[in-house]
Amino acid sequence: MKRDMDLIRLILLKIEEDYVSTALYNIEIDGYDKEIIAYHCKILHEAGFISEYGSQYADNALQRFGVGSLTWEGNEFLDKIRDNSFWHKTKEVITKKGLPMIVDTIKSVATALITSATEGAVTAIIKNGGQP
Repeated sequence: MKRDMDLIRLILLKIEEDYVSTALYNIEIDGYDKEIIAYHCKILHEAGFISEYGSQYADNALQRFGVGSLTWEGNEFLDKIRDNSFWHKTKEVITKKGLPMIVDTIKSVATALITSATEGAVTAIIKNGGQP
């Protein structure tokens, strides 16, 4: 099964939105089936982005899966790609440069875009005498 970074982002957003204090079961994301979502939750757990992952199978079919909260690393990654415009710009840069769509590349490009936007905002504030 191929990893889908758009789905990864959607799962992280969903967990952030819905998690309170107990596991979330059978997360649903429009346009994706349960097995694909479960697989991506499993690899998010392996990557250290979510605290827990468990699944139950019967008759060679996935019956149920559950996840825990986002970890510090999961929150940090999501904070870099949460905004739709930054997410689309990040993917555009990666695609144009022919870079692999992997977590480290996404983090690096998103960080560079955020840094650039921050520097532009700070420069504008300084030019305006401290006014935003």
